[in-house]
Amino acid sequence: MSESSRFRFSSRDDGVPAGAGRGPARRALTLAAAAWPMLAWAGAALGQAKKAPVVIGHLSASSGGPARLAAFKDELAVLGWKEGPDYVLEERWANGRWERLQALAGELAASKPAVIVARAGITARAAAKAAPRIPIVMTGDPVSVGLAKSLARPGGMVTGISAVRSETAEKYVELLLAAAPKVKRVGFLFDSNQTARPTMDAARRSAAQHGVEARFAEAGKAEEIESAISRLAKDGAQALVVLNGTTGPLLVERQRIAELALARRWPLVSGSSEATEAGALLSYGVDRVWLTRRTAYYVDRILRGAKPGDLPIEQPTKFELVVNLKTAKALGITLPQSILLQATRVIE
Repeated sequence: MSESSRFRFSSRDDGVPAGAGRGPARRALTLAAAAWPMLAWAGAALGQAKKAPVVIGHLSASSGGPARLAAFKDELAVLGWKEGPDYVLEERWANGRWERLQALAGELAASKPAVIVARAGITARAAAKAAPRIPIVMTGDPVSVGLAKSLARPGGMVTGISAVRSETAEKYVELLLAAAPKVKRVGFLFDSNQTARPTMDAARRSAAQHGVEARFAEAGKAEEIESAISRLAKDGAQALVVLNGTTGPLLVERQRIAELALARRWPLVSGSSEATEAGALLSYGVDRVWLTRRTAYYVDRILRGAKPGDLPIEQPTKFELVVNLKTAKALGITLPQSILLQATRVIE
């Protein structure tokens, strides 16, 4: 038999020489052919595997705010981000203790967030110190606390929405006197930890414009609130306005502040709707739920690749006036129609 005839190929086109038999080599080829579709499927599955959810940090000097967080998550969902598969929210709350902020900011930085949402200037400063390379979305005035160059061109790692506290502070005395026109001396309570000078200047201007005296007292901690209010009482205050009380101890202790004011029969005005819910006569300021929804917009832009320094800091466009008729009745105050018609919400 010649060499050429020894290795004739069979009529089956299986690529195996007729004289080579169907031993180990043939079995190996068969197994490889069977395995190939499974390997291809596994490769495709790996290529399509979803990325791990991004971490979004949330830092606040106050206590938990379920309504605001719900609004934040709802808006993220509208923008295409689902909690769990797309992102994980790491929350840290200082519960009115400013001294805890830096440690909490450090914990957030350790969680490797893609972006941090921070409330108020001092909160954003703590986050920026702990995580200088992490984008921060804040509500407040990043320019006044040195975290942005300007509203139009922030230029750094911080952007967000300005809360314009000094401008809204000018409305407090106007609303107070519309509700209680006999008031001649107003006590202003402010948080010494925050940048209060612009707000205090606005309060002084408003008091002078309306012909009433202004008295100021500070409380940087919860345990200082009662003595601060007592000092205002000794100064002859007839009403109380809480400045920069939308975060920190003045927000956390809103119920106690309302009770102390009511015990002295003082009408109480605040910038926080939560304070009115707790018993203040009325509040005026930026709509906090709207503000929270807008932070979700900035978070979305950053997660999709935008640089915070390129995102202009937005000025608020939605404000709310909330009045508490139950408190008005307890104080013997009949709120004028001018206030009731302007109110965005009435608590009865």
